[in-house]
Amino acid sequence: MFGKMMHQSLLISNLIEHAAKYHADTSIISRELNGQITTTNWSKVQQNAKRLANALTTFNLKMGDRLATIAWNNHRHLESWYAISGSGYVCHTINPRLFPEQLVFIINDAQDKAIFFDSTFLPLIVAIQDKVPTVEHFICYGSREEKVLTALPNVIFYDELIQNQSTEWNWPQFSEETPSSLCYTSGTTGNPKGVLYSHRSTLLHTMAISLPDSLNLSAKDIVMPVVPMFHVNAWGIPYAAAMVGCTIVLPGPNLDGDSLVSLIDEYNVTVALGVPTIWQGLLTAAKKRGTSLASMTRNVVGGAACPPSIIRDFKNNYACDTIHAWGMSETSPLGTANQPKAKHLALNEDEFEKLRLTQGRPPFGVELRIVNGDSITALPNDGHTQGNLQIRGPWIVENYFNQEKSVLTSDGWFDTGDIATLDADGYMTICDRAKDLIKSGGEWISSVEIENIAVGHPEIRMAAAIAARHPKWDERPVLIAVKQENSALTEDDVRAYFENKIAHWQIPDAVIFVDALPINGTGKIVKAELRAKFSDVLLNSALA
Repeated sequence: MFGKMMHQSLLISNLIEHAAKYHADTSIISRELNGQITTTNWSKVQQNAKRLANALTTFNLKMGDRLATIAWNNHRHLESWYAISGSGYVCHTINPRLFPEQLVFIINDAQDKAIFFDSTFLPLIVAIQDKVPTVEHFICYGSREEKVLTALPNVIFYDELIQNQSTEWNWPQFSEETPSSLCYTSGTTGNPKGVLYSHRSTLLHTMAISLPDSLNLSAKDIVMPVVPMFHVNAWGIPYAAAMVGCTIVLPGPNLDGDSLVSLIDEYNVTVALGVPTIWQGLLTAAKKRGTSLASMTRNVVGGAACPPSIIRDFKNNYACDTIHAWGMSETSPLGTANQPKAKHLALNEDEFEKLRLTQGRPPFGVELRIVNGDSITALPNDGHTQGNLQIRGPWIVENYFNQEKSVLTSDGWFDTGDIATLDADGYMTICDRAKDLIKSGGEWISSVEIENIAVGHPEIRMAAAIAARHPKWDERPVLIAVKQENSALTEDDVRAYFENKIAHWQIPDAVIFVDALPINGTGKIVKAELRAKFSDVLLNSALA
């Protein structure tokens, strides 16, 4: 043998050790449940993670046991992430906004041994505690609260659990293929499905999202993940922040536009991440307050297609570059990020904007292709041909938790359920979710395109397009919209706004105004609820 490189397993504990060693005094800013701000740093996060790791040795756990968290983005939640995964257990983040029946299903399917929770969710914990027999410990983040103790007599308080524990702790060493965390899909059809990430997949994903051509994170940044830590691990940002050693601002439970604007301006946030509904609220609040969001150089939008009006608003009014990204629970989540190449810098303004409206291109590590239906033959990457989007790579799911059957195609690709185009450079554009496409008279209509046009209207705050049954055309588009405050907008006004922006036959047959759209725990519009309520509206009206 002529030579050999060192081998070191890619483990999540490496991240927190690196952050504590080389970025010890870098701030971790956390908004607590009571609205107060706590400032800690990477050194203290590491120390508390080690205290919790020591405490967990008294819980009679074994490697691979699942420990759940139901909490907002805050410093205690962050500490427990590193303690749980770093000790060889699985950190199971739970979306508290799922139906109670789904929560019970998820906890029992995962066979969680403990649940860490914010006191906000005490009523939820009390309601389900007798239905989750595998859970042996309930740990409430924070210090002792009598109301929590009264409602849940067997509760353990996080601060008391770790306060007398030693910071001396050697992270166990094990295979990088060991499971590290578990997230369940939103379960819009059937029961939620678990996606089990490994230490290796997480570390590779963390490296990829930090790259300049991905989310471009560095130690100079002050990053605010508005996306919840229970939504695909906050898109991996708590891991990436430790890897690059940046400041992280954890916004806690208040995700309204006004609260987020306050954090951005007070703590000079340079990059924030969230779904389109978050940015709509933030832009409205920023306009009302007259702030320039001076520190923000970029924001990342994912979870749903971003309306062009949001991207333009950030660029033109706040000098903030919007990075369109795409992914899902099954892809850890990053699959693509929209960063231009050198050749694109010579494009004119309209051409450049068109490029920036795509979901971007994949980083090293993942590949994309589009196919026709169940075929395994790739369609052309010409930027026009639409097909079923498929993906493969080292941080892409192979099979769901507790399910032995592979979910991959016969040649090893995961079908995302999205309909998309790919161009020669790999830039991907989501045309629609396959289940959300509207088929009218045999022709497909994209609900995403209709929605993007609708929210470009200055008097529309949110909008969703669905397929409604039609006696002649099988399906026709219907737009469900929320007006801006004090708007006198009419249905005819909205339909007229679509003229010359889309083919006439694709203009919605009806516009229905509502006070609010149903939003799930990750900020996405729940179209299934809208279809259940409005799918017969054209059959029941004179429009048919």
